[in-house]
Amino acid sequence: MDFPEVKLNQGIHVMHLFYRIDRDRWSRLSADESQAVREQLQRLVEANPGPSYPRLSTYANVGGKADLAFMMTAADLVRLGEIHRDLERSFPPGTLNQVYSYLSVTELPEYVTTEDDLRRMVTEQEGLQPETEAFEKRLNELLERTKTYQQYRLYPELPDWEVMCFYPMSKRRSGNDNWYRLDLPTRKELMKGHAQVGRKFAGRVSQLITGSTGLDDWEWGVTLVAHQVDALKEIVYEMRFDEVSARYGEFGPFYVNLRLDPRPLWEHLRL
Repeated sequence: MDFPEVKLNQGIHVMHLFYRIDRDRWSRLSADESQAVREQLQRLVEANPGPSYPRLSTYANVGGKADLAFMMTAADLVRLGEIHRDLERSFPPGTLNQVYSYLSVTELPEYVTTEDDLRRMVTEQEGLQPETEAFEKRLNELLERTKTYQQYRLYPELPDWEVMCFYPMSKRRSGNDNWYRLDLPTRKELMKGHAQVGRKFAGRVSQLITGSTGLDDWEWGVTLVAHQVDALKEIVYEMRFDEVSARYGEFGPFYVNLRLDPRPLWEHLRL
């Protein structure tokens, strides 16, 4: 069968998957069967190495909500589905039980800084006069930085740091706390302050926000990677004092995971 090609105008598809291992069923596998699972998962990871897409990353969940966690990316939705099915086919029937999944896409935020915004900032905040050499130099620097940021948002290359936290979220739509009743300039100004909190954690936390309106039960998926759990705790804690989160944020379940390649993953799970 020839499958259709389903791509975005810009950006890629992202899926987070969380599973439990049925340890009773696993214990009844022969040594050859369990080894075949290990080898097949290794081959699947090697066939989807990234750095942006297609990519399959493996994790051990910490906290008991799951055993295994996977994050996969692909430009083509059909390809994403194939990786998903190949992953599940790597395990004998009954050994793998899905506990949570999340589908989203990379996207540019509605509140992305425009060239006009940058021009005003260089003039009003930095005091440089338009059409001067210093103004053009500074503007070009900011435009290049914006371009790099947009490239990362659409085609992310998350670092392989030790800890990954995933959670979904939405903006509240309740009474006077309805995010979508605010006009665009107000929302943009609020998000500007929200982003400033996140930038304080540069070098400690790398974050990816993916959109899921119309794709899953929440509006965004948040993926945070860090070297230490305290950095994750601190960024989420500080964000909640910001009005965007304190007044308008709704949060789903949090999944904390260790980044482990397939071979150490099995050792960690004692399987």
